[in-house]
Amino acid sequence: MKKQTYSMMIWRGRVLFTGLFLFLLNIGLAQTMTKEQMLFLTPQWTGERFEDGRPKVADDVLERMKQVTIEEAWGVLRNEGYHNQFESGWQPLHDDVPIVGRALTVQYMPNRPDVSDQIKSKGKSDGRIGNTNSWPIDMLVEGDVYVADAFGKIVNGTLIGDNLGNSIYAKSKNGVVFNASSRDMEGLSEIQGFNAFVRGWDPSFLTEVMLLSINSPIRIGAATVLPGDIVLAKREGIMFIPAHLAEKVVVTSEVVRLRDLFAITRLKEGKYTPGQIDNKWTEEIEKDFSDWLRSHIDELPVPKEQVRELLKKRMW
Repeated sequence: MKKQTYSMMIWRGRVLFTGLFLFLLNIGLAQTMTKEQMLFLTPQWTGERFEDGRPKVADDVLERMKQVTIEEAWGVLRNEGYHNQFESGWQPLHDDVPIVGRALTVQYMPNRPDVSDQIKSKGKSDGRIGNTNSWPIDMLVEGDVYVADAFGKIVNGTLIGDNLGNSIYAKSKNGVVFNASSRDMEGLSEIQGFNAFVRGWDPSFLTEVMLLSINSPIRIGAATVLPGDIVLAKREGIMFIPAHLAEKVVVTSEVVRLRDLFAITRLKEGKYTPGQIDNKWTEEIEKDFSDWLRSHIDELPVPKEQVRELLKKRMW
């Protein structure tokens, strides 16, 4: 009986491994996941999607996300059980230009000629043009962030220079995140609104690197990144926010921002003590907060529509 059980476990393990291998092989050789695979990996996203199935978080949420701090996003994700969505240790082109957008993910690996030749042949038959590191750029749309894992390669790991950087910004109006390097820092810094979070800067050209897949799951340091995740890149580092949690992150941040503003205002006025504000608010303070929101709705740093939604949830 034990022998049969053990044999069954071995058989199931082989089936699982074979299925996983074929799944990854299909991603690699096809260059992108199928729509069915994309839906399978992002089942909690119920909103709009791109044609290929990649989650399409609304532009309004992206715009509001720019005001979210890394700590606020981190806190929401941790509370939801997502502990591996932050990565630090970057050398950004600009410290003061945040990147917010939908991830278009790319996996690069050390070059292996037999695989690389197959990838290039498949790309050519699919109508792709130019070097493989330009293929993802051709797929970018406005609001995308080109997120690539190239195994942290610095020398000869420069995925873009200023020419490709200009093309990226023209298509996406956004920046890049590379677990690799870039070249032409001076030229890239002249692209107004563009930023690059990279592992280093180097004058070399890209060599001995092959593209394996586009819009498949990738690892960026300690973070797992899926196509359509929201990239929130600021000075401290980068949060990769699952699409289905993006709006929750934004709304939570806005509530925190409003409550902090109210608390600071009332403390300056001397209406409440620090002890009252730093503890759980009483019903009296909560009612005062709701009244304050109504009377200052035109002056608040949060869209009026969101303030009205917040007020609807109050019973005062």
